[in-house]
Amino acid sequence: MEKTYFKLKENGTTVRTEIIAGLTTFMTMAYIIALNPNLLTNFDQGSPLWNGVFLATCIASAIGTLFMAFLANKPFVMAPGMGLNSFFAVVVANIAAMTGMTYLESFQSALCIIFFEAIIFIVLSVLNIREKIVDAIPLGVRLGIGPAIGLMLMNIGFGSNVGIYSENGGPFYAMRDFFGALTASYAQEQMGSGYSMMVITVITMFLGLFVIVALDHKHVKGAVLYGMVVASCFYWAVEAFVLNTDPFATLKSASFVPPFKDMFDTTLFSLNFRGIFHIGWFTLITLIITFCIIDMFDTIGTLVGTASKANMLDAEGNMPQMKEALLSDAVGTLAGSLTGTSTVTTFVESASGVAAGGRTGLTALVSAILFFLCIFLAPVAAIIPAAATSSALIYVGILMLQNLKKIDFEDISQMLPVAIMLLAMPISGSIGHGIGLALISYAIIKICTGKAKEVSALTYILSIIFLFKFFAAL
Repeated sequence: MEKTYFKLKENGTTVRTEIIAGLTTFMTMAYIIALNPNLLTNFDQGSPLWNGVFLATCIASAIGTLFMAFLANKPFVMAPGMGLNSFFAVVVANIAAMTGMTYLESFQSALCIIFFEAIIFIVLSVLNIREKIVDAIPLGVRLGIGPAIGLMLMNIGFGSNVGIYSENGGPFYAMRDFFGALTASYAQEQMGSGYSMMVITVITMFLGLFVIVALDHKHVKGAVLYGMVVASCFYWAVEAFVLNTDPFATLKSASFVPPFKDMFDTTLFSLNFRGIFHIGWFTLITLIITFCIIDMFDTIGTLVGTASKANMLDAEGNMPQMKEALLSDAVGTLAGSLTGTSTVTTFVESASGVAAGGRTGLTALVSAILFFLCIFLAPVAAIIPAAATSSALIYVGILMLQNLKKIDFEDISQMLPVAIMLLAMPISGSIGHGIGLALISYAIIKICTGKAKEVSALTYILSIIFLFKFFAAL
């Protein structure tokens, strides 16, 4: 059934490869299971709302990914988007301050924004409008999305994926605080007792990275996954035999009973429409539009960039079944709003599964099953060291730079927008913002070089929308 439905032979892959790819993708993004409820509840771990968001994260991610598997037959995995969840938390806090409602009531009100966003995206996807927006992105910019995402992944791997805390504060990051320090003695003074953990983290990152490279050179299927396993085992061994700590301590005290009652009491089908209208129509519409813009271009960027890595784009830079992929993404967001989490979107970490050989929806199906299992086995996913996932993110980021060779750097209208996007994505942490700056740059260059007619009307409209978004606060 798998071979015929998912067209494995036609896509040049096997059941074994797809399973390894799905497991690889899940391991690189398993951090979201605990991090998302932390961000949305201000780290109120163990509270009814935290438990509700935790279950919503697992369930909505699985539902959206299942649609991606069966509707679009693509190896892309979904979960509540980073950046969007932080923005959602800020919106919840602002609603509480503006209306005097409790945090839970404000949270349930903010879910309505995600609900409206999902409905809009479903309509736009069915009418092919989102696909037309993808087509409006110039080919040069589309080719540059993959490498820009690659730099973003490398930045996450070296930077924000692993933060070390100590008596000197934190978080301290590898690229900024370890490699950024002039000397080892200065870094040690800066981090205090956290320095030894930083050293272990850095060694783990590079050990996993070089194992992946070595195995891939030998054409070993699942090199990324095996590299993560080797890095994890090293990290656990150091914890046990050098630091004299139990790397599996959380498993011994963890509860494997899903807190379904807390979810029913807090987030499941708990849209508070009465509360959301207390913030005013203009604010409500502005928030919906903001979430739509960020999510739309984050999703488009991830789909196009990751698909380019898997050679899924045609000669014009278009991805087959883009409509189905976008619709699956919209369904994931709808599932998130109804279960109790912020915008569910296609995760950039899907590139790790693609690098492991994933080419069809079977990869997504495996990841979806693992998300469902995490309802019961979340503590197991939590013991995967962040440093081990960094190895995969860095390696995949490097691979995604290969698409730069397809860009005509003799053409300034391609070179400048891509160069800006390469800087903007890792610095801003937003795929959408990077694409927006590239579109604006492209339009302005064409105008300045007397080639304004070469720019499509929709590209101009998108550029104006991004300009409005960037400067709306002025």
